[in-house]
Amino acid sequence: MKGLELSEAYYNEYGRKMLDNDFPQLKDYLAAGLCGSGSECFGYDDELSKDHDFEPGFIIFLPDESIVGRKDEFELERAYSRLPAEFMGFSRQKLSPAGGARHGVLRISEFLLAKTGLPRVPESYEEWFSIPEYSLAEAVNGAVFEDRFGLLTSVRERLANMPRDVRLKKLAGKIWLAGQAAPYNYERCIKHGETGAAQMAMFQFSDNYISALFLLNGKYRPFYKWTFRALRELEVLGDTAPELEKLISEGNSAEEAARKVEACGALFDRLFETLQAESLISGSCKDAGRAAFEINGKISDPALRNENILAGV
Repeated sequence: MKGLELSEAYYNEYGRKMLDNDFPQLKDYLAAGLCGSGSECFGYDDELSKDHDFEPGFIIFLPDESIVGRKDEFELERAYSRLPAEFMGFSRQKLSPAGGARHGVLRISEFLLAKTGLPRVPESYEEWFSIPEYSLAEAVNGAVFEDRFGLLTSVRERLANMPRDVRLKKLAGKIWLAGQAAPYNYERCIKHGETGAAQMAMFQFSDNYISALFLLNGKYRPFYKWTFRALRELEVLGDTAPELEKLISEGNSAEEAARKVEACGALFDRLFETLQAESLISGSCKDAGRAAFEINGKISDPALRNENILAGV
């Protein structure tokens, strides 16, 4: 059983009844679900994942204190702590009165602050640029089991939709960096006999190319250990994952280096085709640097457009 399935089953069996029976005056202002850190929140958990942080539990999300006060919050925490400790053969961790480390009672603003550094949705370009994408991924992953008030759902939807200008600025920067790393710097490092530096260049290419793909798909790139898992699921160019894995896994002999240079060129060709189909670059564009500046030129806000090409990364 997946962690999200376990969480939802536990909520349906015990959590919903608790809220309906014990907190009828509050239930219309609360939300419940599971999101945040952990492979289970992405649906990536497996048998190995059950060796830590795997337990029945969920999060009760509260609006601000003007709607649900501190006393009610305390009572909710107490009620959550009294829910059954065993469910479907799994035990809850006894880490705090409000539940496990990733479960319990949380203000929506507290959850956002922990994930993004802000108690609200970002409002400026600078705020959007300051938040790592893996943090945004954790803020909008998982599932909401119930949200009668609608606030949590609204916040998640706004967070999930990065402003177009922000996305374009980040996309331009990532493509610029990918183009600098390979084949250009990779080939030069190989010619200098610096195979370690060459491999680092290939890592830089792959890292930035992958980030560009997530931006193109309108998805947030998760923490690195789940990046390739999420990459393979992307609708646009997700099928490039095996080639990208080879680029960072293979050696740098003369034969391998030649193949890598050719592979990078092919990956850029596919990226350019996609960018042309999205009307983000011209049909004649075949260079990463030029592509980056053409994308930057699509930014509607003049001030952001005139910022350094790497301002978003």
